[in-house]
Amino acid sequence: MQRRQFFSGAALGAVAAAGVSRVALAALPEAVQQTSADTAAPWTPPGVTGAGRPYNPVVTLNGWTLPWRMVNGVKEFHLVAEPVVREVAPGFLVNMWGYNGQSPGPTIEVVEGDRVRIHVTNRLPEHTTIHWHGQRLPNGMDGVGGLNQPQIPVGKTFVYEFVARRPGTFMYHPHADEMTQMAMGMMGFWVTHPRIDGKAKHPLIEDVQRDYCFLLNAFDVEPGSMTPQVNTMLEQNIWAWNSRVFPGISPLVAKLGERVRVRIGNLTMTNHPIHIHGIEFEVTGTDGGPVPKTARWPEVTTDVAVGQMRQIEFIADEPGDWAMHCHKSHHTMGAMGHGVPTMIGVDHSGLVKRLQKTAPDYMVMGERGMADMGEMQMELPANTFPMMTGTGPHGAIEMGGMFTTLKVRADQKAGDYSDPGWYTLPPGTQAREVATPTTRAVQPPATTPQPAAAAPTRATVRKPQGSGGHAH
Repeated sequence: MQRRQFFSGAALGAVAAAGVSRVALAALPEAVQQTSADTAAPWTPPGVTGAGRPYNPVVTLNGWTLPWRMVNGVKEFHLVAEPVVREVAPGFLVNMWGYNGQSPGPTIEVVEGDRVRIHVTNRLPEHTTIHWHGQRLPNGMDGVGGLNQPQIPVGKTFVYEFVARRPGTFMYHPHADEMTQMAMGMMGFWVTHPRIDGKAKHPLIEDVQRDYCFLLNAFDVEPGSMTPQVNTMLEQNIWAWNSRVFPGISPLVAKLGERVRVRIGNLTMTNHPIHIHGIEFEVTGTDGGPVPKTARWPEVTTDVAVGQMRQIEFIADEPGDWAMHCHKSHHTMGAMGHGVPTMIGVDHSGLVKRLQKTAPDYMVMGERGMADMGEMQMELPANTFPMMTGTGPHGAIEMGGMFTTLKVRADQKAGDYSDPGWYTLPPGTQAREVATPTTRAVQPPATTPQPAAAAPTRATVRKPQGSGGHAH
């Protein structure tokens, strides 16, 4: 990652905005690039963390935080909208559009009360804008092309400037040809930390030791291809967190007893019930702001609808490797075909092995489970991600897509985000097979009358119109 200090930068075209001096425009902030798909460590600017205001920086799952420079009391950022190639999982590459080398773009972190100036350079093949989702700002900075600003032409740079007026969890994305641009991966996260210098702590925002964030996004990438289909509405086959799918999604790690915050934003075309095993959490914030304490309740699943943000918090007080995933079962798989017939209830015992002698890749739902998908060396088209490939310490993990783990360890050091490996289960704490005694079936006495078989009931079923397709 290039995180050099922002001492200079070349002017990159026309800049349109009010309130920016010629001196400020003489040299744009450096357009920092990131190509690694690893989760970057928290970024804390050297010497200060927000014009002297302290905050606990976030960790973007399989992402990073965009550095800034301070110019006359204003935090300056530089986003470059451009085509990128995203490693969605090891060996699986997808052509996307994003910012600064990645999709999603880098997380922007500021503090309540900061004046921010974001330069946006357009290197796409078409015009674009940026909408700052959930922010209170001047109308002309809201980023809706044609409504309150001209679209940013190809090769030009516009600048947005406003004050981060309230703390919370936000997003940014285009409002110009958004069906194409968002379907290609143009989006990013924004976090505004509460201001605490010289004032009491925010009454609704707790201190946390770990603060994670990621976006829910989805793509339709046909097997053997690299470019998403942008006209798809609900039939996506790549269900991702920050444009990554399991096993390419990093785990969330925590030290036993730490308070953890997870911020989730949804820019897919459907809702996602996010579920965490092993702990209870509370929804402590939305894109509208912190949730009053009287309105919170314990949960293990929260539904994140389209365009929404959810901020959840919990105490990591149960050690282990806990699953975290979308609870829509098709969203925890990789690319799959929707035309596979369901053969459950059909007596095909022993049939699969015989058919595989002729067709080695043949498999049937409902006979041996989905664990085989992680074990089969099925030949696939180039650059095609299988339905599931993850393995754990006890075999295939029958999940993919929107799935990762929450790893809680007693010996995880504070501030250490490295993967501690698989959890060692204490003796006697794992589900295990038990011996079952062999029993002999008891026959009823010969004199016991047997009930007559009931006549079968004839049912008439009418298939609804338009039900031929599959929908999540």
